[in-house]
Amino acid sequence: MTPHLAITMGDPAGIGPEIIVKACARLKDRLASGDLRLLVIGSNPALRRAQSALGGAVDIPEVALDDAEWPALACLQAGPEGEPILPGVLSVDGGRFAYLAVERGVRLAQAGRIQGIVTGPLNKETLNKAGYHYAGHTEMLAELTGARGSVMMLAHGNMRVSHVTTHVALKDVPKRLTPERLRYVIERTDEALRGLGLGRRRIAVAALNPHAGEGGLFGTEDMDVSEPTIATAVADGFDVVGPIPGDTVFVKLRAGQYDAVIAMYHDQGHVPVKLLGFNVNPETGTWDALSGVNITLGLPIIRTSVDHGTAFDIAGKGIANELSLIEAIEYAEKLAASRNS
Repeated sequence: MTPHLAITMGDPAGIGPEIIVKACARLKDRLASGDLRLLVIGSNPALRRAQSALGGAVDIPEVALDDAEWPALACLQAGPEGEPILPGVLSVDGGRFAYLAVERGVRLAQAGRIQGIVTGPLNKETLNKAGYHYAGHTEMLAELTGARGSVMMLAHGNMRVSHVTTHVALKDVPKRLTPERLRYVIERTDEALRGLGLGRRRIAVAALNPHAGEGGLFGTEDMDVSEPTIATAVADGFDVVGPIPGDTVFVKLRAGQYDAVIAMYHDQGHVPVKLLGFNVNPETGTWDALSGVNITLGLPIIRTSVDHGTAFDIAGKGIANELSLIEAIEYAEKLAASRNS
């Protein structure tokens, strides 16, 4: 059966509505054939404004939560509308809708009505001003689903990078590198690679310290925590190596020596993936496209996401690129199909 996926709009004042309309327009042949089924959850008025601004590129009919069946492409209102949410204007209502869309998507996934969630970008400031005190989607989803832990994985081509820590201060990273956490990330990364159809799943663990600590000269965490945890995982049958110095491990990943890397902290993992994922126009010095997907591992539901923010500065201008959203949909399809089988 074709998986039914939900796309949560994120903050309606950002580029979420626009990239959703553009992505659905590009995927309309698959949607028309029934090869793909999408339910957009968010602010229907914001979606209508985006459709109108883009010339009615695709029809997205509105449906109700209790409808017995939904068409292959439809939109569902996440909650009651307040003041109009305008493109590029930060508002509490924007943060409220971002949360409500995700919450509704989670409940639908738990009920089995959809098989995965693809999230649009939210703004952490408006989310928190609306009273939802989360550092981001990953933490929100973990609480909504009751997951005991979660792992952020970024993916761009063969660059797949999981993270031991994400939204924490650098000074707190060493104490969060524990044998239990590292083993959990190894297991979830291996599980994700299997879900993506990889037979052999070669995982490298990045070192926390420069040169993997240089024998303790630059820190002992790599020797004290990472090395014995990796050795135990290898003994249990996992194909994992490390710790590999952070200044070379991503080059080896790009060269295909590994299938995924486990990064120790946010910027260590994000920088190499985003450096390759951003398509920069050398004439203007700006980026005009972004390729890459954010996948949350360790949840009882499937969740993928665009790998960019709300881009309030260009919201409503019709120039946002939908490539990352299309890739996130494709990843969610693969993972949902694997889980169903």
